[in-house]
Amino acid sequence: MQEQTRDSLQLDYTIMDPRLERLPVHVNLISGLLTRETGNLVPHLLDEIQHGVDRLWGTDAETFKAICVYDVMRRIIGQATNRVFVGLPLCRDPALLDAGMAFAQDVPISSTLLRFIWKPFRPLAAFFLTLPNRIHTEQFYRILRPEIQRRLEEFEARHADVETKAAEKEPNDFLQWSIKQAYTLGDPYHSKVDTLAGRILLLNFASIHTSSFAITHAILDLASSKQEYIDELRDEITSVLAEHGGEWNKRALAAMMKLDSVMRESQRVNSFVTAATIRAVENPKGVTTPSGVHLPKGTIVCAPSYPVFHDPNIYPEPHVFKPFRFAEKRAATATEDDGSSSYVQRARQAFATTSPEYTAFGHGRHACPGRFFAASELKLMLAYILLNYDFEFQEKRPENLWFGMNRIPPMKATIRIKRRTKVR
Repeated sequence: MQEQTRDSLQLDYTIMDPRLERLPVHVNLISGLLTRETGNLVPHLLDEIQHGVDRLWGTDAETFKAICVYDVMRRIIGQATNRVFVGLPLCRDPALLDAGMAFAQDVPISSTLLRFIWKPFRPLAAFFLTLPNRIHTEQFYRILRPEIQRRLEEFEARHADVETKAAEKEPNDFLQWSIKQAYTLGDPYHSKVDTLAGRILLLNFASIHTSSFAITHAILDLASSKQEYIDELRDEITSVLAEHGGEWNKRALAAMMKLDSVMRESQRVNSFVTAATIRAVENPKGVTTPSGVHLPKGTIVCAPSYPVFHDPNIYPEPHVFKPFRFAEKRAATATEDDGSSSYVQRARQAFATTSPEYTAFGHGRHACPGRFFAASELKLMLAYILLNYDFEFQEKRPENLWFGMNRIPPMKATIRIKRRTKVR
């Protein structure tokens, strides 16, 4: 992790085992195995999304009811994401989800407070300010430890008796991948129960709130737009599903270009980060830019994502939510001069693709490693909601909130919804 991010989040104090972040072996699993396995995980995600949405949005098709979008979606995101992290039944354990979500709030709150304290006094202050972090970490670990211990024992037994255990099917989730990785690394630290639990907790911190913000923004944007947009999205979803035999899979999600455009546009308008790729100069001699500007050690540099996202020279009418902005760009570049399909050009407008003009997921080699999985999960969730629920449209979208340099959705904003009686 970049030193600036480490300092911003005060990770030496705010997470209970800083070695987890200093030895981020889990990042390789995110960028590699999780991305490759996303297609195989779509049915599991759909099952969890259906379970969570039906339970928390309700099945009443007669009357509209109000829901607090962020509160509800945060729990659904937590449930669906942990289906991939730890599997059933733990992903539906309310105590596990509560502890993970609480820890994700503890870190930014405690780190913000610690940065106001003079460095020599931070270790002492951290003992008190990170008490909630320690409590929620232990609650999370306590629930997860028995499952990790059971899996470790099964993994060792399977490898001790290959012939009789080979036919047993291993879980296909992040916890199991982490166990297998730990044994290949050779360092006993990586296969400790609390180390494995800590990596799952870090994943909850890194993924659940950002994904919850994204889906909340998209729902609020659509609920304050036009019915014709909803109709177009439903038509696309049902048409693509029909082309894929009614099966939800990675290819079907990739073909839903208008749905993809909605997520990308919503993140452009409401991006959590206002400055991307934040870095600190670490060279003791500093660095000199190509234009001749000298940056001493400790200088913070970043890319101004908010001004770029709202630059009319890059995005016409930048403050207007245009759900199909990127779908139209993809359609315009669908063929090259020779008439052949231009996959690369179209892919540049996809939700998970980064560029200097689109840094919602960062950019370059330090871009969010889990963005392809997150994009599939968010699109699947929004598609299921659109097919199965109607919104009462709002004339004005609730205003976003600011937390330092970051923008977050209005936490208490509500919309009125009801179950659709006829799902196409």
